[in-house]
Amino acid sequence: MTAATHDEVPVVLAGDGLEVRTKPIGGGMSVGYFRLPEGTDMGSALKGLDGDACQCPHWGYLLKGRLKMLTPTGEEEYEAGQAYHWGPGHVPVALEDREYVDFSPTEDLRTVIDHVTSRAG
Repeated sequence: MTAATHDEVPVVLAGDGLEVRTKPIGGGMSVGYFRLPEGTDMGSALKGLDGDACQCPHWGYLLKGRLKMLTPTGEEEYEAGQAYHWGPGHVPVALEDREYVDFSPTEDLRTVIDHVTSRAG
């Protein structure tokens, strides 16, 4: 059995109020703690991935805020208190400061994080 609190999960991406923490948790899955400030649009960071979008599926719970998810079939909005599944091909936009925790396939998540950090550097 594996467990990890927010503070035990290492920061993999940070700056301008954005914070991403991820850690493999078992079963080929990673836990992620995400904090994105209002106005964050991940579109430019995801350019160059297939469809210029995150191709990693996520299952989780929105703790705080609202966000818009751009998908190939349109836009969807999510708010604090909702559990979610985001399939491959999405681009998040923070409508308010938001915090969420999610679970994603480790290798898929690593591919996206590596891409985003390479564009930031």
